[in-house]
Amino acid sequence: MTRREVSDEVWTVLEPLMPTVTGRSRPWTDHRLAVEGMAWKYRTGAPWRDLPERFGKWNSVYKRFTRWAHDGTWDRLLAEVQRQSDAAGRLDWVVSIDSTITRVHQHGATLARDTGAPPNHKNPWFEPPDHAIGRSRGGLTCKIHLVADGKGRPLGWVLTGGNINDTTMLATTLEHIRVPRPGVGRPRTRPDRVLADKGYPSKTNRAWLRQRGIAATIPERDDQIAHRRKKPGRPIDFGDEQKLRYRGRNVVERSFNKLKQWRGIAMRSDKTARSYRAAISLATTLIWIKSDLINTA
Repeated sequence: MTRREVSDEVWTVLEPLMPTVTGRSRPWTDHRLAVEGMAWKYRTGAPWRDLPERFGKWNSVYKRFTRWAHDGTWDRLLAEVQRQSDAAGRLDWVVSIDSTITRVHQHGATLARDTGAPPNHKNPWFEPPDHAIGRSRGGLTCKIHLVADGKGRPLGWVLTGGNINDTTMLATTLEHIRVPRPGVGRPRTRPDRVLADKGYPSKTNRAWLRQRGIAATIPERDDQIAHRRKKPGRPIDFGDEQKLRYRGRNVVERSFNKLKQWRGIAMRSDKTARSYRAAISLATTLIWIKSDLINTA
């Protein structure tokens, strides 16, 4: 006996969402077996060639994963799961934003850092020129800028090199929130409130949030407070009510904890940012489904 990578309850939710039109001369083999093979690979962090035979040919599972990564299938699956959660009233729109560093394994750092497509942050499936790998104090690293809902489930994220500053990525990260609405209409992109730590309190970020009518709970840094004492200005409201709200920011840390239980995400071995993003989408989709099943039990 071997434990299932995807439980029967989770597969009941996921199966109707899987692609059916293939454009191929031969039909797909069992989707569940392939998805379980992908989940096993990223849970363990093993190379694709070490995929156990019970999941089928490793190359077939790999090709299906990369094909769905290239055409955006993984993000569409996640969007549909989020839509269902929002329609059922289980999505908390008080969101938290932060980033986390992942080390890049030597097997994932073999591509030249100028071989991707031109930057285009509006398309989440593009391949950045540097493949979202940068050099920081920890060596070659990748940074996941992520926004989580109030229950600690990823809503959207952006990959960059590990040397990119957090505060410059707030707007770009929040723009990747796109939860489809029930029926016809544009996806919801604006949360009710954003909770962030002292890595994001720039005037540019506050102005961007204010222009879009998004409430913010972001404490000031000590140097900003000291600067205001020298040159008086309008203070930021961070009283007892804001401090109470700020306690909820830790949900984004719990979100990172859930993702990094997948060893293939905790240490990046994917050469391309597209494949690494698809792995995060796969893990996030399963996290959302499990969370909703627990909340409805």
